[in-house]
Amino acid sequence: MSLPANGKIRVALVGCGSIGRTHTAVILEQPELELAALIDPVPAAREALLEFIAGRAKPEAYDSIAAALAADREAIDLFVLATPSGLHISGALEVLNAGKHVVIEKPLDVDLTQAQQIEAAARQAADKGVLATVISQHRFDPASQAVAQAVEQGELGRLTSAIASVSWWRSQSYYDSGDWRGTWAMDGGGALMNQGVHTVDLLLWFLGKPVQVTGHTGLLAHQDIEVEDTAAAVISFESGALAVLHATTAAYPGLSAAVQVMGSHGSARIDTDQLAYFHATAEQSEDARMGVQGDWNLADERIAGFPAEAAQVADPTVYPVGHSRQYRDVIRAITQGAPPAVTVSDAVNALACVRAVYLSATLGKTINFDDVLAGKYNDIEVRVS
Repeated sequence: MSLPANGKIRVALVGCGSIGRTHTAVILEQPELELAALIDPVPAAREALLEFIAGRAKPEAYDSIAAALAADREAIDLFVLATPSGLHISGALEVLNAGKHVVIEKPLDVDLTQAQQIEAAARQAADKGVLATVISQHRFDPASQAVAQAVEQGELGRLTSAIASVSWWRSQSYYDSGDWRGTWAMDGGGALMNQGVHTVDLLLWFLGKPVQVTGHTGLLAHQDIEVEDTAAAVISFESGALAVLHATTAAYPGLSAAVQVMGSHGSARIDTDQLAYFHATAEQSEDARMGVQGDWNLADERIAGFPAEAAQVADPTVYPVGHSRQYRDVIRAITQGAPPAVTVSDAVNALACVRAVYLSATLGKTINFDDVLAGKYNDIEVRVS
């Protein structure tokens, strides 16, 4: 795929809503990117975003991906899907079949079978040098990078357990603000799917492949929605590690998202994207063997090796900085012809884990992760337990 004379990667944003604005702000901060097109079937949405970027870019406006491709197929290199989750399947397949790079906002899709269709298409496209990735911006946080490196290098010893929790609040007006919010068809789930999927991704990144999942869900603080506002699960992993997973949008007025990883030679805690605790040692001290807590928090020392300057940030109140870091990876992958750091298969596994929690809650039994990937429960319609 050739780039224009100015060397910029030409980007089409699909979906001009709130998350589309997030992507737009990030795209405009990257010198290697050019916002070439805005795509949305709702004219008012396109016009509002055009007003938001006035003076910074002059993209063409279209009502569909097909219209943009028909107008000038060579004018776009990369499509960014910021549409409702239930529309990701159609957009991703259309873009990949056209031989164009694609970035898909999380979750990959609301349906695991459809997500696996995207995965198959992405593998075929990769053979032709076409990139497909899914937004998982918290993998690029310095705290996450520090913990992932420690896990990979065995600094924490044998991983024994983890606690992953998203304790947020969403008002009833949040769910009432769009007909698609809080629905299985378009949201794909509630607190775990919509708010917690990034934390699920980090949990799997650190601990590896799940084996069994036992979960419960509830709708406890909201009404007139189909999905859960609270979920809790216990997950076992191939390594033998055990994890507790929790997600809620019923924690007024809103607390934090945190992942705590514990091992035989060290432990780490990420809270609100910051490294709150880190300690690893090659040899346990006598105090440690007796369970005596010393002043062992080396978080500041460890995080110093993962500076935030890698991200280009103009105004962190406009968009999450992790998106900017992930876009740097996308640019690297496209320009170097290399795989992205986050693959579609990574996103499939996170989605399958969420699906396993929902299946366990619906069926009232422990679910084997491999059975979910293999489609054993494809005909089961999940519900809040």
